[in-house]
Amino acid sequence: MTHDTDRDSPALARETWRTLEPYHGAVYFSPEAAARYAELGVDAKTGYFASRSAALGAASADLVIATFYNFNPQLVRRAIPAAWEAATPEQFAAARLTGIDATLRRILGPDVSSPEMARAAELARAMAEATVGHPQGRPLFAAHAALPWPSAPHLVLWHAQTLLREFRGDGHVGALLTAGLSGIEALVTHAAAGDVDAGVLRDSRAWTPQQWDEAVQNLRERGWLADGPHLALSEDGARRRAEIEHTTDRLAALPYLTLGPTACAELSSLVRPFSLAVAKELLPWAVGRLSVGSA
Repeated sequence: MTHDTDRDSPALARETWRTLEPYHGAVYFSPEAAARYAELGVDAKTGYFASRSAALGAASADLVIATFYNFNPQLVRRAIPAAWEAATPEQFAAARLTGIDATLRRILGPDVSSPEMARAAELARAMAEATVGHPQGRPLFAAHAALPWPSAPHLVLWHAQTLLREFRGDGHVGALLTAGLSGIEALVTHAAAGDVDAGVLRDSRAWTPQQWDEAVQNLRERGWLADGPHLALSEDGARRRAEIEHTTDRLAALPYLTLGPTACAELSSLVRPFSLAVAKELLPWAVGRLSVGSA
């Protein structure tokens, strides 16, 4: 059967990523990870910036701002480089892995040692390894790809999805830059699409109401947003946002095409119950929006 790459690859990349993403995303809401960061002497927010950027080494605040993209720079500067005075990047990376290990073992129980987990880890690693020869233009991915692979299957699966997430994320930043959207403007369009509450996006990235309102006004003047009292994309804004998402999917397609649609479907089927269990425990607000239901 001939696979129509142009038509099918973005959809294949998006649907497989969405099924696996809660499994990775658990680390950002993991109480065990937060406890490990506390043991290093930092709060959860600082631990987030330090542990995710640890693969870059003792990164500067400017490098973290550049690669993370949509956070208020002042928030980043409160965490970095002060985090490196509390602990080394290697300690933060170890704390992150130890934390997610404890979280997955708590939520999944004996499933971490199941044949299904072992097979999922095998497939995900093969998919992630297809990306390692293509680091160009993807700095956060390249840094994580240089980290050693863990040995336990449930951590192999988590690390594989980490690589796939950062591979996709770096491409997404490129698409946003091409579209002329700053970090805060990207968040506004995300909120205007109705995917996530505007207040959640604004507050979690530490943008002030004034900064948010200024970004909304700027986007409205540029035609991205519809007029009116409610935050909504204009017809042209919806088209341009769809182009960004399509470009992101297309740039992320390589590992999924390498694995192939049949193996991707198998991987999604294997990981779906793991992702759903994690999402129900730590990301209940995301269960209805993520591809963790029936195929």
